[in-house]
Amino acid sequence: MPGYRPGLIADIIRLHAEYYARDWGFGLPFEAKVAGELSAFMRDFRPGLDFFAAQDDDNGRLLGTISLEGPTSTEPLAHLRWFITSDGARGTGLGRRLMDQAMAHVDSKGFPGVYLTTFAGLGPARHLYESFGFALVAEAERDQWSGGVREQRFERHSPDARI
Repeated sequence: MPGYRPGLIADIIRLHAEYYARDWGFGLPFEAKVAGELSAFMRDFRPGLDFFAAQDDDNGRLLGTISLEGPTSTEPLAHLRWFITSDGARGTGLGRRLMDQAMAHVDSKGFPGVYLTTFAGLGPARHLYESFGFALVAEAERDQWSGGVREQRFERHSPDARI
């Protein structure tokens, strides 16, 4: 898989676990969910359909990552997942560059659109998503991350979709 290196899955899980525990109080259920779903994505990666990008610093430490699961028979939109930057990379434009790469993949494949799930309260992330054409389409009390948050679904639809 392009961008993979030994230890990368653990580094992605660590970035998520540390940030969401420290800033949002998420615990073991969240970390286990990220670990299980990310591991399955990496194991079952579909080249040419799925997308993965990671950026390391000069010492091999993970600065940020983003992933896309391409559309499936049960979900016609691609799914943006595991998008995070390290504390030191926030505010450097890395998140925007990773999002540029992921949206270029969506557009080049002619996917009908892409969605992401997040939660209320992540203002800078929401601003970034909206700058790429995402719009809030649903909000619910559902909390798949076991963190006591209000879940949101954002979608970006492609006007020139080929599939």
